[in-house]
Amino acid sequence: MGLGVIERERIAKRAAREIKSGMIVNLGIGIPSLVPNFLDPGTSVMIQSENGLLGIGGSPEKGKEDENLCNAAGWPVTVVKGASYFDSALSFGMIRKGAIDVTILGSLQVSQSGDLANWIVPGKKVPGMGGAMELAQKAKKVIVVMSHTDKNGAPKLVADCTLPLTAKGCVDMVITEKAVITIDSGGFVLQELMNEEDLDDVLRLTEGKIRIDGPLS
Repeated sequence: MGLGVIERERIAKRAAREIKSGMIVNLGIGIPSLVPNFLDPGTSVMIQSENGLLGIGGSPEKGKEDENLCNAAGWPVTVVKGASYFDSALSFGMIRKGAIDVTILGSLQVSQSGDLANWIVPGKKVPGMGGAMELAQKAKKVIVVMSHTDKNGAPKLVADCTLPLTAKGCVDMVITEKAVITIDSGGFVLQELMNEEDLDDVLRLTEGKIRIDGPLS
């Protein structure tokens, strides 16, 4: 079963706390696209989209959408003061040059060594890997937002990914409806429990090496 609206928004709100003033940020499809709605009003950031937009704001009010303004997923967006527009070649040039401070992506699996598998389930039709491959390798920080388990209840934080990889050793942080987890050379590190989740439940539903460093937030 997928995440509900409240859980998705809670994850996006927590991810928004990782964004600081002055950053250039790229947001993936799904939960990441909700992040601008939860940025502190005092936070000055420029959100970039692969389809050629730098300076995305929050979602427009219903009825006030501009059909010419959308993110990479095709959803309507607003823009902030100073926004700019360009073609996708320049957009990917920004990404490949390493100009993106943080990218927030969804995923199907993340391994204890930071491998990312977020583009295909074998046998399913998809349009392609998209910009995730470049973002995962070139962004200065990679944050994954996703459900803690798949629709069958199997862990999505695993010892080794069983799905085709997008990039190896690239994920720095994972935020789910249950926990905030970072990744270092020793595997998963549990940093926070989300919404008073049960510690034993989080540990049971996380495969691979996981440890707790200090008190949980």
